[in-house]
Amino acid sequence: MSYAFGDYLAKKERKSKKEQEQEKEVKVDEKKKAKPAVPRKEDVMEPGVRGIVRIAGKDMRGNLKLSKGLLRVRGFGHTMKNVAANAISEELSISPQEKVGKLSDEQIERIDKLLTSLQSKNVPPYLLNRRKDPDTGKDVHVIMNDLAFTQRQDIEREKKLYTWKGYRHSYGKKVRGQRSRNTGRKGMALGVLRKSIIGAAQAAKAQAAQAGAPAGGKPGAPAAGAPAPAAGAAPAGKAPAGKAAPAGKAPAPAAKEAKK
Repeated sequence: MSYAFGDYLAKKERKSKKEQEQEKEVKVDEKKKAKPAVPRKEDVMEPGVRGIVRIAGKDMRGNLKLSKGLLRVRGFGHTMKNVAANAISEELSISPQEKVGKLSDEQIERIDKLLTSLQSKNVPPYLLNRRKDPDTGKDVHVIMNDLAFTQRQDIEREKKLYTWKGYRHSYGKKVRGQRSRNTGRKGMALGVLRKSIIGAAQAAKAQAAQAGAPAGGKPGAPAAGAPAPAAGAAPAGKAPAGKAAPAGKAPAPAAKEAKK
């Protein structure tokens, strides 16, 4: 009995998982408060360095190196960034390790001109992002807003020609042959579309019932609220037995006598 009572006390003293997690969070917060936040080298501004500099239409921090700042420009990857930095160092004698904030306005203008005309600086054509332009037929490297504009123009051209790429673009589907069984399933949900169709059909049936011609009724059936036919009268749509057959059709016995 004493063992069972001791086990009960041990269970009672145990803490729940939520309480343990809360204690851990409190300890972590105390450690963060105890240690002062050390600023990164990139965030520390040196004297004589401008805070924000605009290169090729892109704002960047002045304490960035030129080689790293070129990565912020749309149209430059790691390889093309190295090529552009080497071209800048050769033609403008500006080191790629120079801080962007220390550059003068004249140097920034010359860098902008060089970045917009890289195709004329002995750059290998396979590194350019627009080879054999459809309008000019030349190899060009497009950056920033010009790159976004040319992309939109190419997509609109494909849509107007109604190629397969344009068809996929116009319907918002994947263009490059990716699978779309699980992902990329865009558009209106089938359930919503089906509900709207069923609702429209029910509304049409209700209107037809109010007009006196219920949808789905048999042809020739009396309308709702119409008087019942008199006793002995022929139903609508059928001629009485004593009347002659319609024109253009001879009676059956006369046709048999003619054959004899």
